Parts: sequence; C-alpha cells; structure tokens
Amino acid sequence: MHPDDIAVRYDCIAQWWQTQHQNSLYGIAQLERAIKFTPTKQLALDIGCGSSGRFINILNEQGFQVEGLDISQEMIDLAQQLHPDNTFYRADICCWNPPKLYNLIVAWDSTFHLPLDRQEPVMKKLCNALEPEGVLMFTCGGGYKQSEVSGAFQGQDFEYSTLGVNAFLQILTEHQCTCLHLEYDQYPENHVYIIAQKI
Repeated sequence: MHPDDIAVRYDCIAQWWQTQHQNSLYGIAQLERAIKFTPTKQLALDIGCGSSGRFINILNEQGFQVEGLDISQEMIDLAQQLHPDNTFYRADICCWNPPKLYNLIVAWDSTFHLPLDRQEPVMKKLCNALEPEGVLMFTCGGGYKQSEVSGAFQGQDFEYSTLGVNAFLQILTEHQCTCLHLEYDQYPENHVYIIAQKI
C-alpha cells in the first residue's frame, strides 16, 4: 500500500482515534521500559504519533522535548491542538530526513505499515538519527522470514509487512545498535516490540 493511501485511511479515523485512545494503556508499559533504558532524556521523536497524544504526554512528563511525526494530516492537526507547544511534522517517514539527532525514537505500530522494500531503509534512517546511547523502540511482525498481510481496522483496509526478527536485528547491529529487549508482547499474536540502543 502506498503511503498516501495509508494517510487517507488514517485521516478517516483520526477523530475516533483521539477519542478512543486518549486514555488507552496500550503500549504504555513498553514505552516506560524504553524510557528507563534511555540515559539522557532531552529530545524524543514519536513516529506515527497519531492524534491522542498518549505517548507525548508521558514523554513530556519525563522531561523530554518531544516531536511528533505522522503521515495523516488529520492526525497531526488534532495532535497539535492538544499539544500546541510541541513540534509536529506531517510527512512520509520514507522521504523525511530527521533534522537532528534524538535520545529516544519511538515507532509504535507505525513502520509496520511500510512496504517490504522500504523497511530496511527506514530502519537504517532511524538508527542513524540516534544520539550516542540513544534508544529506539519499534514494533514489527515476528517470525524468521519476510511476510506481508492485510487487515481491516475501524472499517479501513490496511497492509502490514515484516522483514522477520532476525533481519531487523541484523540491521540494528550493522548500524551500531544493540538489542536490549525483544518481546512477543501479545502472544499468540505475531506482534513484537524491540528496544535497541546506539553504541
């Protein structure tokens, strides 16, 4: 699925997302784990930040200056209303060039929408956007091989892809990052989150 198509689908559910996810605990424990691994709490980037601001609230409370990125203009507009003092980017992560280095980058349930051929370049980009000892947390499909699946969410069709856990770990290693935590956090669902640190 082309990123522009993903943007249109998330535009359609942005208001619902903000209302329903504002107080959701989904992913919060995982974010808090990543924060504990982050030695310097200055600048954070939330990729696929959505409209609810859940992660941004926690990162702000922990002392981070937080920036959000999302491909959906509606998501960004709603997020900006909740957090007028934060910086937001409406952009395709595949084309966007980080303007600075970050101490923590979070890509929770966002980059797994990318087509297979864009997974590796984006992972490299995120590794390169980390400060020394910076931390990256992202979600991906589990297993040992590449796969692509389709699904529906709130009446919208989405596509998901994964390179396989071993391939992601290899990319991290090749770009000076080490895995600190890897978990199938919704087993038996094939959902994995990885926390890595720039070394």
